[in-house]
Amino acid sequence: MTSAPLDIAIIRNDDAWPEDLDPLAERAVLEALKQSGAKTKGAAELAIVLTNDAEQRDLNQQWRGKDSPTNVLSFPQIEPFGPVVGILGDITMARETLEREAADQGTSFADHFTHLVVHGFLHILGYDHLSDAEALQMESLETQILASLGIDDPYAG
Repeated sequence: MTSAPLDIAIIRNDDAWPEDLDPLAERAVLEALKQSGAKTKGAAELAIVLTNDAEQRDLNQQWRGKDSPTNVLSFPQIEPFGPVVGILGDITMARETLEREAADQGTSFADHFTHLVVHGFLHILGYDHLSDAEALQMESLETQILASLGIDDPYAG
């Protein structure tokens, strides 16, 4: 588990998000923290911002130069694989994109949401998927974390 408190703020910028996601997000973050081997070194705070395609598109354009919505964006405020303390960063998620992807993948919205919270949080910790080796490492850890949460491998098939 963690060695110090981790405050997870769930911020709804879009009222159409289901109300029952907060416990899923908190459980996903804490399990990702545990399975990654990272430990908090003092009080830590993470924000998960539940938004919509329009706001996510703006963020994606501003920060990544991509003029399209995307499922999840991570904005780390700590050094990659550095101490997990203080303001860790923000994860933003686009509701409509998550709904479409869950339907396309034939998975539940809750499972897809949980997967992307894990994915976003691993980015906060320093994981990435820019190279094949990084992608394999990150996807492997995601799969392990999700299995411990009772969620099937999103990368299978």
